[in-house]
Amino acid sequence: MPRKNPTLRKIAGGAAAGRGPQRFVLRIIGGEWRGRKIHFPPVAAIRPTPDRVRETVFNWLQSAVAGRRCLDLYAGSGALGLEALSRGAREVVFVDLEAAVSRHLLATLQVLGCDRGRVVRSDARSYLAGAAEPFDIIFLDPPFSEPVLAEDCRRIEALGWLAPGGFVYLEAPASAGPPELPDGWSLLKSKRAGEVGYHLAQREPSAGQ
Repeated sequence: MPRKNPTLRKIAGGAAAGRGPQRFVLRIIGGEWRGRKIHFPPVAAIRPTPDRVRETVFNWLQSAVAGRRCLDLYAGSGALGLEALSRGAREVVFVDLEAAVSRHLLATLQVLGCDRGRVVRSDARSYLAGAAEPFDIIFLDPPFSEPVLAEDCRRIEALGWLAPGGFVYLEAPASAGPPELPDGWSLLKSKRAGEVGYHLAQREPSAGQ
């Protein structure tokens, strides 16, 4: 039996949790492509962030998305990054190690006629080890089987990947509680949907100066 890439494990309860032809479809819920259905690779381990969670998260961010640079570090279906592009993000970088995911995201951006998305085939740690390009918003939805949120946040802060005043969205098992954040970051919002905990943090404008 082939080994599944752990970067593809997403939240249970999203569109992929269903059966039949709708199993591998997500719906963009706001912005330019509102209501648009996006098909993603038929890999059972992909679990897009559910509609109700995405709606809450982007309500939290409100006008912070338009014109900003975003990083979708564990892209999977691309639900978070595509939602950001639909709502006017200036650029979204999608990072995922799985080849099928990279092909899907490139094809989706082409179908949408969007040149504001960039796809990088890489694991998260290798990507963050490269030359830092500060982002305004970073989406962190790692595999629940890998408790790496705190480590990822430390790397992002230490290596300069988050702009001053930038936001980080984080998902983890609800049982884990709020994530541990680096100095200079504040937890703004925290909520639970079933077994999923999701949170919004912000880097202080003066952090690192």
